[in-house]
Amino acid sequence: MILEMPSLTLRPWTPADADALVKNANDRRVWANLRDRFPHPYTREDAEGWIAFCAEHAQPGEGLAIVVDGEVAGGIGLERFDDVHRRTAEIGYWLGAPHWGRGLATQAVVALTRYGLEQLGLERIQAGVFDWNGASARVLEKAGYAYEGRMRRHVVKDGRVGDVLLYARVREGGAAGGA
Repeated sequence: MILEMPSLTLRPWTPADADALVKNANDRRVWANLRDRFPHPYTREDAEGWIAFCAEHAQPGEGLAIVVDGEVAGGIGLERFDDVHRRTAEIGYWLGAPHWGRGLATQAVVALTRYGLEQLGLERIQAGVFDWNGASARVLEKAGYAYEGRMRRHVVKDGRVGDVLLYARVREGGAAGGA
């Protein structure tokens, strides 16, 4: 699956992306706003492992590269829930610091959200944002996500206990709508 937006493309990872992935992911500022499963430092071995994992295991909408001007700038994906939550997914995304502040994350979230609601039949897509990451909260708001609440003292990252802000986008009236 490939999603084209005015300033970027979302597509599966390829082995040729490894160098750009390391260049953008090996940044403590990126790592500070992501789950601990995202390594720091981010090595070539990490990049190759991630790309191989996605090639073998990724389902539609999972583990996609964000490509800007022909080079990987970050990543995005939907992680589907199961059981009674099987029509819900969590969206996660990141961009390398040189790409911040250009509206790229918002475009990527809009594109993948639309795909998830319209093509994957999801009813709900949600995201948890560390309370110190105001930029990510703004991305979700600009992409049409609604703030649903604060989960107090919900995360520990880099020795700091913090809250998580919960945002969600739900299917309205049987149609995904636009953002």
